Amino acid sequence: MSSKHRDIPGTIFFDGAMATKGYALNKMCFSFNNAEGREAFKQDEAAYCDKFGLTEVQKEAVLKRDIMTLEREGGSIYYLAKFAGVLGLNVQDVGGIQTGRTTEEFQAYLDSQGRGKNNG
Repeated sequence: MSSKHRDIPGTIFFDGAMATKGYALNKMCFSFNNAEGREAFKQDEAAYCDKFGLTEVQKEAVLKRDIMTLEREGGSIYYLAKFAGVLGLNVQDVGGIQTGRTTEEFQAYLDSQGRGKNNG
């Protein structure tokens, strides 16, 4: 089965190939569901990445907090949300990163579309 997607600028498709590419990264992010995993990561981030077998590109992106590279390297936004939480980021912060806006600009955009936290 081929993996053909419509060309939607700025869209990173998460399909089977991406799931395979990001398996170790997503497994690491899933480990942040547990306090032990979050604490171990904070103690030695590079070693924690190595423990899960991340690629060098994934590891560098984790250490640089580069969410967009992590998405391009197979990170599922659902698992990356766990990583974002470890960093103290919320959904609006990540939405801003994904759209090239500040958190405030992204929140204002959501509000203008009737989808923000102030329109709930």
